[in-house]
Amino acid sequence: MKTVILGLALATAFSLPAFAALKVGDVAPDFTVTASLAGKDSTFNLYTALKKGPAVVYFYPSAYTGGCDLEAHTFAESADKFASANATIIGVSADNLERLNQFSADPAFCAGKFSIASDESTKIAQTYNLKVTPPRAGAKDVRGVDIGHGFIERVTFVVGTDHKVLSVMSSTDDKLSPDQHVDKSLEMVQKVKMAAK
Repeated sequence: MKTVILGLALATAFSLPAFAALKVGDVAPDFTVTASLAGKDSTFNLYTALKKGPAVVYFYPSAYTGGCDLEAHTFAESADKFASANATIIGVSADNLERLNQFSADPAFCAGKFSIASDESTKIAQTYNLKVTPPRAGAKDVRGVDIGHGFIERVTFVVGTDHKVLSVMSSTDDKLSPDQHVDKSLEMVQKVKMAAK
């Protein structure tokens, strides 16, 4: 009987998803991280950013890869619209700071318009309950440079000034393209601004 119960318990445990990103209404964990803005090191703290308005915390697999490049470029193009809604943008990946300094300053990608953070240990991603895929042997970026880090799943959170998650966008669950993460985030922060009037 004990074996049957144990077997059922294990079967149930393994049938549940191992990772489930934070959901709307959850408190977004605070983090302080070394980030890059326009190719220069800086420090970013989420709760400090939330003092001026909502924040878009977007996790992405790797700089200099197709979807991530599109997403960064689209956020850069819309950065002024996010700023008009008093919203802060922070990108988070497991890239090291050297890669991010290049990526953040590149006019074809972040163009110095917003900060991107290095979560090499993936501790931030873990606090947001995100899946991290181990490094793939031989993986290279669009420049032909080896990618030696894990890949954090692409999920975007819009966090309100009360520290609660207002919106979650996932490429896996919602079938959103990387640029649609930007569009949906912008819609949400603009709604927050309108509601505050």
